[in-house]
Amino acid sequence: MTLFSSIILGLIQGVTEFLPISSSGHLAIAEQLLGMNGLKTPPFFDVLLHLGTLLAVFVAYWDDIREMILEFFRGARDLAHHTTPTPPPAARRLILLIIVGTLPLFAVLPMKDLVESLGSNMYFVAFALLITGALLFISDRVRRGHKNERSATMRDVLIVGVAQAIATCPGISRSGSTITAGCLVGLDRQFAVRYSFLMSIPAILGANILSMVDVIQEGSLIWNQVPVYLVGVAVAAVSGYLCIRLLKMIAEKGKFGFFAYYCWAVGGVTLVLQLLR
Repeated sequence: MTLFSSIILGLIQGVTEFLPISSSGHLAIAEQLLGMNGLKTPPFFDVLLHLGTLLAVFVAYWDDIREMILEFFRGARDLAHHTTPTPPPAARRLILLIIVGTLPLFAVLPMKDLVESLGSNMYFVAFALLITGALLFISDRVRRGHKNERSATMRDVLIVGVAQAIATCPGISRSGSTITAGCLVGLDRQFAVRYSFLMSIPAILGANILSMVDVIQEGSLIWNQVPVYLVGVAVAAVSGYLCIRLLKMIAEKGKFGFFAYYCWAVGGVTLVLQLLR
């Protein structure tokens, strides 16, 4: 892999991972439909790129993450002393909401290889992008909700979790589908965005652990490429952080329409190019 390819891949990962336009869909199009073989992601580099975007989440939401870490230990202490407060602190309840929202991902594990193989089907990726556009278009027209970590129900976050599980399919945006699902069940728009990104932490960590196991078993780690990989990771982290900030501002205005039109355009062009091949 060249330094240029590493930078481009890092930029694609950082931008498309958090903006609601599907990182997996864009990478599949770049690799297969446009014949950009230099953008074929080595397994270990793919793991590192996701760790870069995970770092962006930690930086953007460090206050929330720090408070949840503290509440985890406070909760363990309260359980030991039978002094759990009612209602529980907001950060402690947020931990539970993230755990419940992550559960649907376990249903996807047995189908992991099948889901990943869908990235080679450009018709599927194109239609998935069109669906992502429709979801974003709907999210702009949903009545504003008011639920947050104190008032969201387990059913609400389970529905958001199902949306995240569906978004493992290439072309379906994880952030787009989870934010839209959050808006549909009545979450406050800003909280829907914050919950979507915080919920990505266990999802990204879990996916990286599985990928790391595959890399170790295959012995595909190329040590002399690590410095080149780290440049891409830095690009993914910085661009990812900037995109999180951008999406938070857009969420405050409730305008995801641009991304809907963009996904429709990319999906439509992909479909046409595939038909012409």
